[in-house]
Amino acid sequence: MTPAGLFKRMAAWIYEGLLLFAVCALTGVVFSIATNSRNALTHHVLLSTTLFVVIGIYFTWFWSKGQTLAMKTWRIKLTNASGGLISIKLAVARYLLAWLWFAPPLIALAFTELNNQRLYSTLVGWIALYILLAWLHPSKQFVHDRLLGTKLVSTL
Repeated sequence: MTPAGLFKRMAAWIYEGLLLFAVCALTGVVFSIATNSRNALTHHVLLSTTLFVVIGIYFTWFWSKGQTLAMKTWRIKLTNASGGLISIKLAVARYLLAWLWFAPPLIALAFTELNNQRLYSTLVGWIALYILLAWLHPSKQFVHDRLLGTKLVSTL
């Protein structure tokens, strides 16, 4: 992957974050109305679980169709090893394994007393390492894609 290809993936990732902000905000509003929550900490575990599921549905649906809106904008497509669309089952597995981007620092937070600054530093460092591992690998694919046999390809 060229630096331009890496830039495209990261730009799509940032755009995806903006779209997910809207999805999460809407989910939060619907959740708050449905549970009659008046405080952000009310039912926070159930809200977190709901968001995890809603984001999972978002990604698995779009990935099984080949692209999310952000991927379409940046002309990136997700394929299986033979170049076809991935199944819903594979999309779910990819969603779960994609949490490798965030899981280690979040697990560290659960078992240590990291303050916010150290947590954010750890998270940024881990993400940078995860990106570096993809960039240095001959296939230029992220770890979760290599494990599942999926590929991010340019549709130019």
